[in-house]
Amino acid sequence: MTTVESTDPRENAVTEDHCYSVSVAGVIVDDEGRALIIQRRDNGHWEPPGGILEHGETIEDGLRREVYEETGVTITPGPLTGIYQNMERHIVALVSRCDRLVGEPIPTAEAVGHLWARRDQIANLMSEAYAVRVLDALSDSNAITVRTHDGFALLQ
Repeated sequence: MTTVESTDPRENAVTEDHCYSVSVAGVIVDDEGRALIIQRRDNGHWEPPGGILEHGETIEDGLRREVYEETGVTITPGPLTGIYQNMERHIVALVSRCDRLVGEPIPTAEAVGHLWARRDQIANLMSEAYAVRVLDALSDSNAITVRTHDGFALLQ
């Protein structure tokens, strides 16, 4: 990690080329236990809705914004279910289980489609790195899972 030296350790800062981005994703669960997933417009991949947290934005506000931008659905953020570190793209994703508050999923500028997916469908629809996020959120466990991946497969 590269730092700018200072006599005050509180003033040492990590340079931009060695920083991770923070993303948020919401696993919205319906009354039948299915998770709402989206098909991204840019690459056609199926994923839970989410994206990069903006500067000055709280985690919950970013989660609400990203889910709405990708689904048209307003959510109530729930508990954090997992933390996922993408070693290739330098992103740390915070994933939360969410409840739908208002709206039905619609195609958006960021997502061409959506699907209420059952647990048994998840692994066949998306890469392992994204499937575990949804499956961890659907788990009955109250534990927060921490996983490392390369964007496609788990590394641990």
